Amino acid sequence: MKVIVAFGTRPELIKLAPVIKELRRFPRAFRTTLLATAQHREMLDQMLNVFNLTPDIDLDLMSPDQKLDRLTSRILKEMTVVYERERPDLVIIQGDTTTAMSASLAAFYGQIPVAHVEAGLRTHDPLNPFPEEINRKIISAVASRHFAPTQTAADNLQKEGIPLRRITVTGNTIIDALLDMDKKVLDLPSPVPLDPLKKMILVTCHRRENFGRPLDEICGALGDIVRKHHDVEIVYPVHPNPNVDRVVRKKLGGRRGIHLIGPLDYLSFIRLMKASYLILTDSGGVQEEAPAFSKPVLILRKVTERPEGVKAGIARIVPPERKNIYHETRKLLSDPAAYRRMAAAKNPYGDGKAAKRIVSVLRIFIRDV
Repeated sequence: MKVIVAFGTRPELIKLAPVIKELRRFPRAFRTTLLATAQHREMLDQMLNVFNLTPDIDLDLMSPDQKLDRLTSRILKEMTVVYERERPDLVIIQGDTTTAMSASLAAFYGQIPVAHVEAGLRTHDPLNPFPEEINRKIISAVASRHFAPTQTAADNLQKEGIPLRRITVTGNTIIDALLDMDKKVLDLPSPVPLDPLKKMILVTCHRRENFGRPLDEICGALGDIVRKHHDVEIVYPVHPNPNVDRVVRKKLGGRRGIHLIGPLDYLSFIRLMKASYLILTDSGGVQEEAPAFSKPVLILRKVTERPEGVKAGIARIVPPERKNIYHETRKLLSDPAAYRRMAAAKNPYGDGKAAKRIVSVLRIFIRDV
């Protein structure tokens, strides 16, 4: 079976790398072709190096401050050409990006089956996250196999009319990747000098719905935290998108106790997660990774498509408003019992065997295509 695994962003590759590795264990069953759109060129290249992977096809479609409509049309056009030339039997995509949506839609137009890794995540709000919530629904409408990371995600798919026989609960492949990489970070130096006497808060923020005023509020809260808590330092790897980088460096550059650094390779980021006291993020992947290290997470969004962490108690939704963010952070800094309750919660996102389950299902699926 000829399989194309399509990806364009760093999180996609992190979560697909364990699947690629598992597919390659069965060369008689799968001829695997890696296709990169390079939606996020620099950050994707970092991950390709970490996982020692090289795309067989690289569309190199990134452009500065690219607009969604243009990116979508370019991926649709280029993927259609690739599918006509390569004639794959199956396309595997992950998540909810423009790459994943466009690659799956182009496959549907070509009547090529699609397998969706991390299927069924929903907020039920089309603008949060934007455009990912609608991307997910489009992918679910055209996919042939749905690999749901949790039972909650599987339930969402069934409620939308997808037959149970097409859905498999696998756990999240990000835990597979994390456990594989965890052994490699033990002796890594910290990517930024840290004060061992201070509590380090790790921050990531890059989502489109937080551009503008929400990001201003987040920056204001971070400033309040270091101003009022001298035993705290913040490390913020700043996303290169100018809507983030320009604002964050203007508002927080040069502030005592705040380290603004460039994007990190995956191993260095894991190293910082393990060293952190708590994490503030609007990232989906970090919500899944942090529980593996028992790190409380404050989710800087109005709603999350990953409610399992909130339900387990390891994560809490904090809308991006200055006072809310400061209040919830201060509570975890000053109340040891509240911190312990969050840190002790069980990780609901998997056991590190998701990729094995996915490929096991695909080995059966190829006989039915």
